[in-house]
Amino acid sequence: MPIAWKRRSCGSPAGSGASGTPVNRWSSSRVLRYRVLAALVLIPLVVWSVLSLPSRLFAAALGAFWLLAAWEWTRLLGWQRALVRGAFLGLVAACLGWLFLQLEDASFSRMLYLVAAAWWGLAFAWLFRPQWGRGRTLPKMVAAFCVLLPAWFALSQLHMRPEDGPWLVLYVLALMWVADSGAYFAGRAFGRHKLAPAVSPGKTWEGVAGGLLGVMLYAWGSGQWFGWQGGELAGFVVLALFCASMSVVGDLFISLLKRQQGLKDTGHLIPGHGGLLDRVDSLLAAAPLFALGLGLLRL
Repeated sequence: MPIAWKRRSCGSPAGSGASGTPVNRWSSSRVLRYRVLAALVLIPLVVWSVLSLPSRLFAAALGAFWLLAAWEWTRLLGWQRALVRGAFLGLVAACLGWLFLQLEDASFSRMLYLVAAAWWGLAFAWLFRPQWGRGRTLPKMVAAFCVLLPAWFALSQLHMRPEDGPWLVLYVLALMWVADSGAYFAGRAFGRHKLAPAVSPGKTWEGVAGGLLGVMLYAWGSGQWFGWQGGELAGFVVLALFCASMSVVGDLFISLLKRQQGLKDTGHLIPGHGGLLDRVDSLLAAAPLFALGLGLLRL
């Protein structure tokens, strides 16, 4: 996920609790430049892809990126051998190909989203026992399929909705950015109470509250833009708040797996941002729950 939920040590008293050295400030400035440059390239590319590509082609392109995320997941499993990692990648690709054929099956999609919801409930419980799963490959392998596949399916199916599909995909992406940005600024300004110190010491309850406040305002404005009023608008805002809350679980879960494996980032694909999983960890939880919520609310 975007690193905004994390108050990483960057030489700032707000981020680390200590005065920064000139070296730390220089390093922080360099990382910030990399992050800004990467964002300036990636954001227009993502927006263009979402708005311009036909839905089937969008799903295929997204699947290619998801395979990169699956490759990074093998690092969370501690695998080093290219043959083993490649076999896992092939299995994920086969599952994506089969799911591609189910994108227009409404009953299947509801079942998949319910499975995803059940999984994220389990992941939430897992966070309270951060030592569980350490050194165990099978639970983390199962987690990969429960995390990656429903999120890809949800974004691909959302894109296929007539009229507003691509805009809903952009809405979900922007929702995560708003939540992360609100959390970043609120955490730096007011962060005092740790959210999950055993998993990700930089996150605070104040940061989460700031993110949710931003999400509430953003969802209210976006809901009106989509044309929803009254009860529909209220349901849309509540759904956004729920998805933003669960996106924190997605972030924390990937952080937990990284911590168990002794990793700072899942990869080095994006300069200044780490790996692809580091960028989409919150989205992995939010996307299927958002798609499920839209169906339940009949929006």
